[in-house]
Amino acid sequence: MASRRTRSSRSGPRPGVPVRGSRSGRPIMAALDLLGRRWALRVLWELRAGPLTFRAIREACEDVSPSVLNSRLRELREAELVEKSDAGYVLTTSGKELRRALEPLSRWSEEWQRRSRPGRHPS
Repeated sequence: MASRRTRSSRSGPRPGVPVRGSRSGRPIMAALDLLGRRWALRVLWELRAGPLTFRAIREACEDVSPSVLNSRLRELREAELVEKSDAGYVLTTSGKELRRALEPLSRWSEEWQRRSRPGRHPS
């Protein structure tokens, strides 16, 4: 029988522990490692409007493989950004705070796209 993971055996990046690309364990490096994982930001984006079932997330993410989606959801749950409710997966308070923190980056990226249109050369 397989043992269940406990809080002390978390597998995803977390502050205070070295992560890919950084041995410092700084919180920003752990956050960037987590958010830089395949499909992590997309899952958070799809949950912005409310709960979604596993199947609905998979369809919204263009049929991400079930194993990858399970891994991302587990890591996002361990990071306390996502939780499972009766209605499906939802952003936690911390997940909603992260979404708000990313809004300036989203606005910046929209401006970056406007400046980077084909045929335009940087000044």
